[in-house]
Amino acid sequence: MRFSRTLKSTAAIGATAGLMMLGLGAASAHVTATPTETGAGAYSLVTFSVGHGCDGSPTTAVTITLPEELNDATPTVNPNWAISKTMEKFDSPRTLANGSKISERVSSITYTAKTPLDAHERDAFTLSVQLPEAAGTTLNFPTLQKCEVGQTDWKEIPAAGADHDSVNAPAPAFVVSAAVAGDGHGGHDATASTEAAAHTTDDGGTSWAAWVGLGAGLAGLILGGLAFLRTGRKA
Repeated sequence: MRFSRTLKSTAAIGATAGLMMLGLGAASAHVTATPTETGAGAYSLVTFSVGHGCDGSPTTAVTITLPEELNDATPTVNPNWAISKTMEKFDSPRTLANGSKISERVSSITYTAKTPLDAHERDAFTLSVQLPEAAGTTLNFPTLQKCEVGQTDWKEIPAAGADHDSVNAPAPAFVVSAAVAGDGHGGHDATASTEAAAHTTDDGGTSWAAWVGLGAGLAGLILGGLAFLRTGRKA
């Protein structure tokens, strides 16, 4: 009986793990957008990962459409792909947060393969963008993946509150968070300042945590020495 219960438990765990692996496989099959920064106004490197072809067909081009909230993007060079931008002209100039005006914006960026990407291989494309100032904004990047045979238009947007996997071909997306305190652009300087503050006191001296660590180290040395002397006396 005990062996039977163990066998059933093992089978249940194996089945659960198998379902989890299937779920992870399905999620990773989507084109995803991973930003280095999400704070409002921050400059961020957003990486779009393409994990497979179109039903076994190699990928020949990837077009990433920028959301209306973004006016520009700088693509990172990928030696396997040629890069082109598509511009959108405005009917009337658009005023930016700094007061300047623009008459057009980058609406999409296309990576065209110099050699088609094997359907069972992945690649990544990185864009540098400045995020909008409004925290809580969801940025959707509809992405068209063209292949030698067929294409996949990753443009579906889940209903409010629904999971990203509730649609078949979700658009890569992420949410803009609140700006980093002390840095309107949420950049690396703010991160460096936070890390420095963790190691120093308000007057720039060594932190209390460092002193505690030093004291603990000295106590360990003393106790070790006493133990050594006791062992020598017994011998």
